[in-house]
Amino acid sequence: MFLKGSKLYSMITGACPKCQEESMYKNKNPYILSEALSMHERCSNCNTKYKIEPSFFYGAMYVSYSVGIAFATAAFIISFYLFNANLVNVFISITLTLIAFMPIIMRLSRNIWINIFMSYDKKLSKKQI
Repeated sequence: MFLKGSKLYSMITGACPKCQEESMYKNKNPYILSEALSMHERCSNCNTKYKIEPSFFYGAMYVSYSVGIAFATAAFIISFYLFNANLVNVFISITLTLIAFMPIIMRLSRNIWINIFMSYDKKLSKKQI
């Protein structure tokens, strides 16, 4: 399921959605905040243009809401049910989780958004599966 060639692989790793040979991001570390969303314009392997149209990634904001809700729900379940925290501590844990994972949420949202519109093409990959 997480093998190269699946959409999930590209979403999790941030690899080019067409060939999955290189990262779409200039810096693989999302916690360098000044470069968190800095992307290559095109894939050096298959020449896929990442920004299909101007303002293409504005749609990722809608995806980030859902991804943020998933992270917040996980924080709620872990803190409330596993640690039996009171509601104030649950609120604090949700807030801290969203702040700590914000760079990952932003990148994951972009990865999901671009993978909605592009699919893996085995012919473009350097290493055949």
